Amino acid sequence: MSIDWNWGIFLQSAPFGNTTYLGWLISGLQVTVALSICAWIIAFLLGSLLGIMRTVPHRLIAGIGTCYVELFRNVPLIVQFFSWYLVVPELLPTKLGMWFKAELDPNIQFFVSSMLCLGMFTAARVCEQVRAGIQSLPRGQRAAGLALGLTLPQTYRHVLLPNAYRVVIPPLTSEMLNLVKNSAIASTIGLMDMAAQAGKLLDYSAHAYESFSAITLAYIGVNAIIMLIMQIVERKTRLPGNLGSK
Repeated sequence: MSIDWNWGIFLQSAPFGNTTYLGWLISGLQVTVALSICAWIIAFLLGSLLGIMRTVPHRLIAGIGTCYVELFRNVPLIVQFFSWYLVVPELLPTKLGMWFKAELDPNIQFFVSSMLCLGMFTAARVCEQVRAGIQSLPRGQRAAGLALGLTLPQTYRHVLLPNAYRVVIPPLTSEMLNLVKNSAIASTIGLMDMAAQAGKLLDYSAHAYESFSAITLAYIGVNAIIMLIMQIVERKTRLPGNLGSK
């Protein structure tokens, strides 16, 4: 099988937008990166809170965290994307829902819906990583913090979470990589990310191999940068004698 590669297609002018086909892909890359960063902020903060909730000695609070995880982890992600874009606005107060659907720029609608969906879905997974990290610590650490006169929130803040995060940096890195890859599903609701731009390039240029080879390399590049950054973070935060340290 012979493939007629034509990498020069990226430098040709696109049929609209006053840019080249490469400009389309760069625009999609920017959207993917922005979406991934915003969604990760939501996922990390909310997931950390839920992970703490699942480990506190209070059945109701722990149960709320468990229900959240079971809900978001057991519904297919593509279903959640369409639910956030089509269903959630209908559940909002009338004025807010109409503002979102009728007055907000469609591209912002796509981005906000995708950001909330991806962030809250990943939060359920981050929750489990944080919970596992806290529960992997010796029980004496919590008891020691309380014995020193710290309140339970202070014990989590100053004793448990700093050590738990060090333990779960590798699995959190995996979740970050998965989030970037899962962001491609946002193209199904209309967000013009890398996957959508590659599809558009294919539609207008009929160069499938070049289009999807380019975004494959782009995803690999983004995730390689994430892995490099997280390796540096892991090395900088490692404590001698801690779990997994050398």
